[in-house]
Amino acid sequence: MTARLLIVGPQGSGKGTQGVRIAEAFGVPAISTGDVFRAAIKDGTALGTQVQAIIEAGNLVPDELTSAVVRERLSEDDAAAGFLLDGYPRNLGQVGDLDAFLEARDESLDAVIELSVPREESIDLRRGTRACASPASPSAPRSRDARTTRKRSSPTACRSTSPRRLPSWASTATGDSCSRSTASARSTRSPSAS
Repeated sequence: MTARLLIVGPQGSGKGTQGVRIAEAFGVPAISTGDVFRAAIKDGTALGTQVQAIIEAGNLVPDELTSAVVRERLSEDDAAAGFLLDGYPRNLGQVGDLDAFLEARDESLDAVIELSVPREESIDLRRGTRACASPASPSAPRSRDARTTRKRSSPTACRSTSPRRLPSWASTATGDSCSRSTASARSTRSPSAS
């Protein structure tokens, strides 16, 4: 079974945590752009050297280079049966690059998973100011490290970070323009579904 997945959601929604769990359930690698950049830099690839120079200069990595690094990663053997992308694509240019890459391989996304967190909670998570109730301290300041504990103990947090079906990710993210692979993404399948 192949699983070509994309996970989207605001910062603090649990994309990294949930993405790893979902990828493990499907037996595919969870691929985040940050991890891909770090690996390319560590391995000293030509693309990694370019990324390192841009980051060290304090600049954002341009779409073309980001897409090239992601394509290189998706071409590795462990991604042959699928992947879960976290943090890519981030804009229309990258959506087009992903679509072109998948189309050239006669592939498309199997599902797009949206994680939803109320805007206020997402902002609080980034600021580190969210207070949460716990048996030890009912009003302790919430830190990013404590997020996992709260998710396990809070039904609201668990519901808000659970994978949700997103029938039309492309129209949500890009208006009415919809590309082949994003338009054909089917609803989320469970690991036991065949």
